[in-house]
Amino acid sequence: MQVLDEWVQSWLGAAWSAPALAGARVLMIVVLAIVAQRLAARLLKLFRVRVTARLAGQADVQRVETVTRVIRYVATAVIVLISGMLVLSEIGISIAPILGAAGIVGLAVGFGAQSLVKDYFTGFFLLLENQIARGDVVRIADRSGQVEDITLRYVRLRDYHGDVHYVPNGLITSVTNLTREFSCAVMDIGVGYREDLGRVFTTILDTARTLQDDPEFGWRILEPLELAGVQNLADSAIIVRCRFKVRTLEQWAVRREFLRRLKTACDACGIEIPYPQVTFHAAAGPPTAASPPALQAR
Repeated sequence: MQVLDEWVQSWLGAAWSAPALAGARVLMIVVLAIVAQRLAARLLKLFRVRVTARLAGQADVQRVETVTRVIRYVATAVIVLISGMLVLSEIGISIAPILGAAGIVGLAVGFGAQSLVKDYFTGFFLLLENQIARGDVVRIADRSGQVEDITLRYVRLRDYHGDVHYVPNGLITSVTNLTREFSCAVMDIGVGYREDLGRVFTTILDTARTLQDDPEFGWRILEPLELAGVQNLADSAIIVRCRFKVRTLEQWAVRREFLRRLKTACDACGIEIPYPQVTFHAAAGPPTAASPPALQAR
């Protein structure tokens, strides 16, 4: 700045030196702010390209792009704020009252916008820790569906009925991700109490093998069927639990097809898949009144 002051004084003279110096400094501050903003954007872009080149998953790439965009917005806001204060100082406006007022206003806004700040902080850590990715099926804040978009403000879900839910990040206290790395298709199968469980287990395992050998469904199944055994003795059925380890988002299709094939196999083998039944027992009625005595002949 001292070199700039000497150059302006020698070029314009002493009469114009004071206002010219202020204008030159303001111009220099604006130019430096623009250069700093462009430099920060270029460095962040270079960082994003270097990092994403080493990532294989699309979800990780999207997470890095979102975080980089947030950092760029923050850097731009800081540069604009600092340059604005410097410009005000150069044109003779004291920034001390402005800073004091800004502190009071910021405190008031902070109290009034606690939920908004919470949304942004929660969203930042959701992206940073990769808890949710676009395309995942999740349960958050009593809502479930497939993630269509994630921002620092909200998560957009679309459920099975096609309804779209916008869940603010501040409402997310826990995340249940149904499609991370692998999924499980869990089946609870009810059979009659009179059935031979050994024959039931054999039918279930045979049906699972035929499903796994099917070209249309075999690629979705990662491991053979895990037969846990008897899960519960219900009122009208014995509950047998089993599960497939499958690829993400394939558990529902595998479960539906397995149950369809198992119903056909049980019908062919004569295995009863009971449904809730109610048996009524007629209670004995009250004792009948004694027959009236026979009329006596007069």
